[in-house]
Amino acid sequence: MTVTKRDLVLRLSEKLGLTQREVFQIIEQMTAEITESLSEGDEVVFRNFGTFQTGINKPKIGRNPMKPEVDLVIPARRVVRFRMGKYLKEQVDDE
Repeated sequence: MTVTKRDLVLRLSEKLGLTQREVFQIIEQMTAEITESLSEGDEVVFRNFGTFQTGINKPKIGRNPMKPEVDLVIPARRVVRFRMGKYLKEQVDDE
């Protein structure tokens, strides 16, 4: 099952007694702040949940399945990595 942003808005609105618009604005602002922090190279930590951080994938050689004789250089790029925190790991492992 996939949980969408809309699903989260509905769940949080019901649990917190806030309007859906208020919850949506909070989620939008939160994701914007996380995105901005990561784009600046900062690490975002939610204790016991997990850590978002950026890293660099090294350049590598790839191949086109339609033309395997031709090597393609896949350039280095910046990626976001997520490491689970202790509590999240325990909850995921229990299922």
